Amino acid sequence: MRLEFALLRVEMKALEKPLVTVILTTYNQEKYIEETLTSVFYQTYPYIQLIVVDNASTDRTLAVIERFKASAPAFQIIRNKTNDGLCKAFNQGLSIANGKYMIDLSGDDIMMADRIEKQVETFEKLPDEFAVVFSNAIYIDQKGSRLHNHYAVDAREKTLIPVPSGDVYKNILEKYFICTPTMMMRTAALNQMGGYDESLMFEDFDFWIRSSVLFKYYYLDEILTQKRIHPSSLSTKVYQKGSGILASYYAVCNKAYDLNRDQQEFDLLAARIRTFIRKCLYAQEFELAIRFRRLLNYIENPGWQTEVIVFMCRLHLPLNFAYRFYIKNLKKALTQEGFSF
Repeated sequence: MRLEFALLRVEMKALEKPLVTVILTTYNQEKYIEETLTSVFYQTYPYIQLIVVDNASTDRTLAVIERFKASAPAFQIIRNKTNDGLCKAFNQGLSIANGKYMIDLSGDDIMMADRIEKQVETFEKLPDEFAVVFSNAIYIDQKGSRLHNHYAVDAREKTLIPVPSGDVYKNILEKYFICTPTMMMRTAALNQMGGYDESLMFEDFDFWIRSSVLFKYYYLDEILTQKRIHPSSLSTKVYQKGSGILASYYAVCNKAYDLNRDQQEFDLLAARIRTFIRKCLYAQEFELAIRFRRLLNYIENPGWQTEVIVFMCRLHLPLNFAYRFYIKNLKKALTQEGFSF
């Protein structure tokens, strides 16, 4: 009898699965929010806590959410009266999250039905030093038509080139390579970091910098998310003067400066700063370019090419309109979502 009871306890333990919290933040996404919500409830993994944060939408987004809730399993809604930014909205959800793992989902992106199941299965096999499991994604347009993959794939939908895993801090300093909405994060790691930095306009680069210096990342070679691209995406505002995007990058670069562990990391940061200085010229963020140059000077001599760009900033050359026209109409290569600096 004791043996049977012991075996029953082992079987019940094997059936236990960790809870996953999905924090769905949305603002004026009435066209897409129902499809996004449906993708959460059609997951093959049943142990999900859904928290929807409507960030003071001015269209019918909240009405669609309320109508969906009336016929769907229970989920929590946070109704913000003012839009104080994506990072604060996410932290509101994080403060009431109960899941072992966490997904930050936008109100216009779509999860494949087996995404959570596959990411949990992967996470449960990894040691606690891993804080993020990320994957491949399909980019879709406003109508839902397929554009391209985040990472190019072969006939078996496996990536054609190696994707960084493990200690990815240097890779993150070097370039954008993670599709943000594909990430599943360990909630304990997020809480250890204090959540997202609410003073910033965006969350991803700052989260990558602060987390990857402490924890490891794992790449799961599956296409598990559809990421929607549209003209109002945050990435399109990089070249809008006064948008705050480049100022947020400046703040994150200062954090990276304090976190760097060796000379190679400082070299990678210096190269990244040089690109931001060019972006400041195009966005007419002239004073910010000078601040970036000052930070670069702490690492290495800026060199004559960077000094020429900074000099052009000091002249306050009105390049913003011309460059934004170039980006919109001529530079066809800029089809990939994200801040690929």
